[in-house]
Amino acid sequence: MTRHGAGLTEITPELVLRAYRAGLFPMAERRDGDRLYWLDPELRGILPLDRFHLPRRLARTVLGGLFEVRCDSAFAEVIKGCAAPAPDRPETWINAEIERLFNALHGLGYAHSVECWHEGRLVGGLYGVALGGAFFGESMFSVVRDASKVALVHLVARLRLGGFRLLDTQFVTDHLARFGAIEIPRSEYRRLLAAALAAPAHFLPDPPAEQLRAEIERLRARD
Repeated sequence: MTRHGAGLTEITPELVLRAYRAGLFPMAERRDGDRLYWLDPELRGILPLDRFHLPRRLARTVLGGLFEVRCDSAFAEVIKGCAAPAPDRPETWINAEIERLFNALHGLGYAHSVECWHEGRLVGGLYGVALGGAFFGESMFSVVRDASKVALVHLVARLRLGGFRLLDTQFVTDHLARFGAIEIPRSEYRRLLAAALAAPAHFLPDPPAEQLRAEIERLRARD
């Protein structure tokens, strides 16, 4: 994996966008770290939008309305949730500088969150960056069973409705592999990235409810 260090004074939201367009993404080594690194892995994780796997049990949860799903209503809180330690994740790569940069990107209209709420409380979600027809998924969290999974299903449905071509997951975890995530070589990723960046896509935070439900039904039908 190629990794380049960067001092905090060098990094701006505009530089982060340039890095994404070039195939790189930023990470810190730990929550209290004071440096960011640009990563360019030889194998890149993606979740093909046309081959997303929606398990039947999860589809029932999504369509059953257990959670209220919103977009971009609590972006900063979603990042904090992703940065917080969890029993299976005592340390995270999201430091204060990552929070600052992505909150700024959200303010500029590039970074988005998908959130799951239950009884008025934020219980899970994810965030990432949209450029052209590429969405760069960053992190997700959940404090209630299935909340982050439901957020992922809603993200995929919105990306498909909005004409997106690429969902970048950076790496492939066992969790993401269950939904169809795969690894591809760096050269193939950059080819897909170039095509996606040129696509006339739009992130849809609040598509018509009937369109969103129909898209989720189509995802379920593929199982």
